[in-house]
Formats: sequence, C-alpha cells, structure tokens
Amino acid sequence: MPTNYTPLPLRSLETTVPYGRPPLPAMGGVTKDSPAMQVMTDLEKVTAVTTGPDVNIDTANQQMITSKVRLLLVTDEQHRVIGLITATDILGERPMKHLQQRGGKHADILVRHIMTPWERLDALDLRDVANASVGDIIATLTDVGRQHALVIATAPDGGQSIRGIFSSTRISRQLGEPIEISDKANTFAEIEATLSE
Repeated sequence: MPTNYTPLPLRSLETTVPYGRPPLPAMGGVTKDSPAMQVMTDLEKVTAVTTGPDVNIDTANQQMITSKVRLLLVTDEQHRVIGLITATDILGERPMKHLQQRGGKHADILVRHIMTPWERLDALDLRDVANASVGDIIATLTDVGRQHALVIATAPDGGQSIRGIFSSTRISRQLGEPIEISDKANTFAEIEATLSE
C-alpha cells in the first residue's frame, strides 16, 4: 500500500472573499400551496437545539437568542426529549405564576419548572405532513393556537422520534407575509385558569 502523500498547492486570496454558508429560505420562496416539508425544520438535516431541565431559564433564553430559535427541546442524560420550552414560556406569565405558587426568586427558576412536559405534548405525524401543504400547517397552528408544532416519525418497530419542527415565525418569513396566531387554552387546567382570571 503506497504511503507517498503529495502536499496540495496553496493559493493566495485575490481579494476579500465571502465564505460558504447554508442557503437561507428565500422570502416569498414558498406559497401556501407548497409542500409542507419545505417549511419544516428537518432534524435529520439540522441539529436540534436542546437544553437540560436543570438549566436556569435566563440561560435557556440566552441560548435561544444565540441559536436564533424560539423553542428548545428539553432532554435528559440519554438524549430523550422530556419536554420543551419556548421563548413565550420564559418571557410570558409562567415564571410569575411559578413564583406565586412556589415562592423564591426569578434566578431560581429552572427550565423544568415552566417547560411543557412530554406527557402534555402532541405532535403531527410525518406521514400526514408528507401529504400536506404549507396552508394546512398554518391552519393547524391557528386551530390549536400555537407558534410551533412537533413532527414525529414512527420506526418499523413502533418507536417514535421527533423528526421535525414547524415554526410560525419561519413559515411567515418564507412566505413573506405575517401569520396571526392567537394563544388558546388547550387543556382543562389552562381553560380553568383562563376562566378564573
């Protein structure tokens, strides 16, 4: 087996040059009739941004800002999703409600205190998404009053994994038009809390 390696020639830069970057979704690059897969963040192509349950919420918020996302998957030591947390969770009423119920200081609030645990998550099936349009996804997000939707894939053995994420912000950017989604109470506890306010 030959072990003679040849050094490659070095070249001088002719001027200041750009650097390679992944393409950004073009504004107006999709329509509501486009396949939904065009606006899904595919976790087989893009690394998911995750955090742990014992991370301070201010740290998690900074992680979102740095990563330019508004949702973090909350994972355990085995890299299993145990919940999710959004910018709305951190910047909205949940921290204040937690302090009212439990006491303490804002600096003591951890992701696990205000995240949505896995038992309360629901998701779209990849098989349904594969046959859906962008308009169908917008209608779904609007119907459930959420900014994000998870997409699950089911393996032949029946095991599930999170395959993708839809974000109303990303869809809006790709469509080049705003998407208005109002929050809705989705569980009996949320409905009761809304009625008692």
